[in-house]
Amino acid sequence: MDRMPSNSTPAAAPQHALPSYLDHKHLGPWGNYLQQVDRVTPYLGSLARWVETLKRPKRALIVDVPIEMDNGTIAHFEGYRVQHNLSRGPGKGGVRFHQDVTLSEVMALSAWMSIKNAAVNVPYGGAKGGIRVDPKTLSKGELERLTRRYTSEIGLFIGPSKDIPAPDVNTNGQIMAWMMDTYSMNTGATATGVVTGKPIDLGGSLGRVEATGRGVFTVGVEAAKLSGLALQGAKVAVQGFGNVGGTAGKLFAEAGAIVVAVQDHTGTIFNAKGLDVPAVLEHVANTGGVGGFKGADKMANDDFWSVDCDILIPAALEGQINGKNAGKIKAKMVIEGANGPTTTEADDILHDKGVLVLPDVIANAGGVTVSYFEWVQDFSSFFWSEDEINARLVRIMQEAFAAVWQVAQENKVSLRTATFIIACRRILHAREARGLYP
Repeated sequence: MDRMPSNSTPAAAPQHALPSYLDHKHLGPWGNYLQQVDRVTPYLGSLARWVETLKRPKRALIVDVPIEMDNGTIAHFEGYRVQHNLSRGPGKGGVRFHQDVTLSEVMALSAWMSIKNAAVNVPYGGAKGGIRVDPKTLSKGELERLTRRYTSEIGLFIGPSKDIPAPDVNTNGQIMAWMMDTYSMNTGATATGVVTGKPIDLGGSLGRVEATGRGVFTVGVEAAKLSGLALQGAKVAVQGFGNVGGTAGKLFAEAGAIVVAVQDHTGTIFNAKGLDVPAVLEHVANTGGVGGFKGADKMANDDFWSVDCDILIPAALEGQINGKNAGKIKAKMVIEGANGPTTTEADDILHDKGVLVLPDVIANAGGVTVSYFEWVQDFSSFFWSEDEINARLVRIMQEAFAAVWQVAQENKVSLRTATFIIACRRILHAREARGLYP
């Protein structure tokens, strides 16, 4: 187990110098991230003197986003953009629109982006953004005004060589198009490289929509080979069936696996003989969720975690696998499609049960990898075919996962800690080489 290296002696939990703007008693996702850094620190050698760099975001911006609603009233929304670390390159990370977004969450997501980008060795730092809003309550016009005002408010933070947003929860190519246009109008020149995940006609990349799910599938295949799990006939359960979970489910089904259960915000469906994945995806596209799908039985949401399966893919929101449900999981392998879906407590429970966890910071890095391809294509105004993009994505994911697996074996640690070892060393090497200015 990687709770501490074998040559370590037990010590009291580290006392972190916490920022005054967080609730010290309820740190939320940021607290989970800090625990992960604590676990990797003993493996950093001389670089450990720089580890506090990882425990503080470089910049955190909170903005007021006022807009005029369709009924003439003025509504105010709270927005964030956090840049965790920029030692290796400009910030990179998505923007989510969700009513429960918090600063702690955005800080943690930006930090996991730093780790993720370093793990696959793309030249980015980590960043993330969000607005506290339920976009389903807004008209299209209100959503556009919200997006444009938010983009203007964070405009000094972002830019093709500063910080490049992308889609995340409840945002998409249209949101990115509005962000790109707003930034371009404010700077006086079209800047396609300011965001990624754009529509193809505005400098978007082929293969971007499916990239995260394809990365989840790629590392799943590699881990199955190394752990001796046969994909043919393997039972798969997926939480979240959007771009990530839906794509991963489709690719696993095409590889001969059987998707037996799917859960999202509309409910949980189950079919022991296997769901018709293309039909489920069509149902989701038409209705907005898996609930009501005719070719499956309805299941209680809590029962999803105890489904008899070989592979579990949490591809929804963070904190879904926790101390209360981790013990119910029967899967041999968990592939994290979402960011931060497993708490530290749950990680330990799964490890003790012998479950192989493929962590988010490597498993879902396909999205940012193809975002990097999009950014490069925008700078050069030369675009690649989808086959080229998919081939490059698969190669990068395979090589990155092979390195993580090797470090895990050498240090007898989990794949999560192994990924953090590789990523933190890269980040802190860059920090050390650059030094402190002034």
